[in-house]
Amino acid sequence: MNDPEIRALLYPLLQGGVYVDELPTGSTRADVVHITPEFMHGYEVKGDGDTLQRVTNQLLCYGQTYDFVTFVVTAKHLDKLLPLLPEWVGILIVTAQGDLQAHRPAQYNSTVERSCVASLLRLEEIKQFLLASGLSGVSQLRRGEVLGLLRTTHLVPLSRLAQYVRDRLILRLPQRLLDRAERKAERQRFSALFQKRKRKPPRRKQKKAAAKKGKKAAVRQK
Repeated sequence: MNDPEIRALLYPLLQGGVYVDELPTGSTRADVVHITPEFMHGYEVKGDGDTLQRVTNQLLCYGQTYDFVTFVVTAKHLDKLLPLLPEWVGILIVTAQGDLQAHRPAQYNSTVERSCVASLLRLEEIKQFLLASGLSGVSQLRRGEVLGLLRTTHLVPLSRLAQYVRDRLILRLPQRLLDRAERKAERQRFSALFQKRKRKPPRRKQKKAAAKKGKKAAVRQK
């Protein structure tokens, strides 16, 4: 079973809140992130055609960012995947019947870092939060400097920052979906134009064909 088919099985299980596909997370992208007012749950999907080469980096990025992490995999990956994952990471298995079965549930992740959670937002959103939290002097800071501040400061509780991030992402989803629909429509429009041009012969070929047709007609008249 491939990635899109597995995602189709996963989506109905994500009750409450919203879910986002391909959310940039550290140096990778989370396949699916379920965001509710109470938690964020990152899902990594591994279909039959996928490898486990990036699991170490994906786990690091997910673990620094999400309250819960689950790998959704086909049975062929299970034996090799288990030694790579700590006990707190959940595992869902795609069964032969085409269902998702829990191999083990995800447990609460205690390795989340403030800077990684904040990096899910735009720079201006992070600055707004810090200013509202009483941290002056952040207006002119660059993104790297702001995230560096969050790594060292003890003035920003992780729980309050995480709540702010979840709220912002949930509010942003309608616009994200609208932008995605617009990009899809634009791709379809360009694809239709390309196919139309592909079917239409070039002008030079049209002229040659017309000239050839004219010569044949002249020969017949003689």
